[in-house]
Amino acid sequence: MNLPELPPNPASFPAEAAAFTLTGPAGALECIGDVAERADARRGVAVVCHPNPVQGGTMHNKVVTMVERALRESGLDTLRFNFRGTGASEGTYDDGNGESEDLAGVVAWLRRVRPGDALWLAGFSFGSYVTIRNAARLKADALVSIAPPVGRWTMGDALPACPWLVVMGEADEVVEPQAVFDWIAGMDQPPELIRMPETGHFFHRRLMDLRGAVKHAIADWLPPARG
Repeated sequence: MNLPELPPNPASFPAEAAAFTLTGPAGALECIGDVAERADARRGVAVVCHPNPVQGGTMHNKVVTMVERALRESGLDTLRFNFRGTGASEGTYDDGNGESEDLAGVVAWLRRVRPGDALWLAGFSFGSYVTIRNAARLKADALVSIAPPVGRWTMGDALPACPWLVVMGEADEVVEPQAVFDWIAGMDQPPELIRMPETGHFFHRRLMDLRGAVKHAIADWLPPARG
């Protein structure tokens, strides 16, 4: 789909689906913003982060776009972006460290253009690692983590205290499911966990189930109507 292109660093969040770039710490970051249906709109924006670019992950990944759709259908405006070195985003892959700063830069822009909105973070695989490790310092109001890569990266000590959903396929062939379940079981304040049986890492043939699971789980966390 060809989206309208806005000038770099727009002064406001787009009023309809649009592509634009933001100036990140390593150069331009390629972004897509989209908006909830007006009748359903809530006072919040969700940033959705993509899987590892070294393995071909981009903001156009099917799991990312389905999670974005679930959040937008729930009333949140959404922003996806390509991490440094991915697509048209400048810079080079930095194993989650530079990508954390990319996320922080995107959030800083959102705080400027939508100062009164709740901030939600969501991510798939590597994207969930980046959002989990930064949710506390970025003061996220809610977090959605799809197939967090426990055992592949260290998630950090400052785990989120906000409402938090983890969705994990029980047949994940990339991330060890039991490692994720054990990690959650050891937490003082564990997230809500949805285990999806007979489901692999990329949710093949289960994407619509993922969409429904996310929408159902977050319904009670949503911010007030935009009005």
